[in-house]
Amino acid sequence: MRAVRYDAFGQLPYVTDVPDPDVAQLPGGVVIEVGATGLCRSDWHGWQGHDPDIATLPHIPGHEFAGVVREVGEGVRRVRVGQRVVVPFVCGCGTCEVCRAGATHVCPHQWQPGFSGPGSFAELVAVPSADVNVVPLPDEVSLEVAAGLGCRFATAYRGVVDVARVREGERVAVLGCGGVGLAAVMVAHALGAEVAAVDVDAGALALAGEVGAAHLVNASSGDPVEALRELWPDGAQVAVDALGSVVTARAATSSLAVHGRHLQIGLLPPAVVGDRATVPMHTVIARELTVLGSHGMPASDYPRMLADIAEGRLRPERLLGRRIPLDEAPAALAAMDAPRGSGVTVIAP
Repeated sequence: MRAVRYDAFGQLPYVTDVPDPDVAQLPGGVVIEVGATGLCRSDWHGWQGHDPDIATLPHIPGHEFAGVVREVGEGVRRVRVGQRVVVPFVCGCGTCEVCRAGATHVCPHQWQPGFSGPGSFAELVAVPSADVNVVPLPDEVSLEVAAGLGCRFATAYRGVVDVARVREGERVAVLGCGGVGLAAVMVAHALGAEVAAVDVDAGALALAGEVGAAHLVNASSGDPVEALRELWPDGAQVAVDALGSVVTARAATSSLAVHGRHLQIGLLPPAVVGDRATVPMHTVIARELTVLGSHGMPASDYPRMLADIAEGRLRPERLLGRRIPLDEAPAALAAMDAPRGSGVTVIAP
């Protein structure tokens, strides 16, 4: 099969022929023909060597994808050849106490495509423990839309709906309008919240307005906390750091009202920020804030999100940007640290 691969961290990836995954070596797993895969900044961090889960080189990146089941391994009961499916970016082992409780997305023995093993920037990808990790797609959800669900959209959906528990009429500030932030804007708006989107990119802010943000704050032209306080003198009831930086984490907390909730869904790689980011704990204490973390979504919760999409309550297709072939993926991955257009780039192998 053809796949994108890199031989060293930071070295330009390339497209090459590699052996097909062997389902016989993956009891309980499946091989999926990739129909579409999202290009995510987490892939860029992995390529730069910021993620210790990538322990073996050369490596195939890619962790959010959808496709059609090509082969099933021994012991698979719930997944069949020919099904259109999506896979969370965190796959659980399915047998530990955490997985048995339904929290496969934080399994201590988790496996992540594109990090723990070969990823989806390829024609085929193998997934372990398929019966707990592979989710059938409704006919109404395209493979391209589903390709952005496994990481960005699912992360935002669970964070906003199940962790922060945003309610109708609440004031919600979303800091960072990349894929995760735009999804958070859309989901919070669908719940009936009044949403303010914060970013430094005018194009990203414009798209945030199109998908539900009532207020747009350009952080390049001033202090976003002051701008949010002018908008909401009492503060936001929920603040979402969807970027993941020391600056945005602090700003999100500082913008909150008394008894507000800080939702951290943007990743904060220590190799990038230099140290573990913190929130101002004196502010947490003084305002009796709640600090929440959210990491992906278990496969068992996907049907609820997919139903919201299939029935038109959420429209993640509005977040799609460019569609590129596999041959353009190496350059697109390498360019992810530069300013780029808004919307999710989808690779179609």
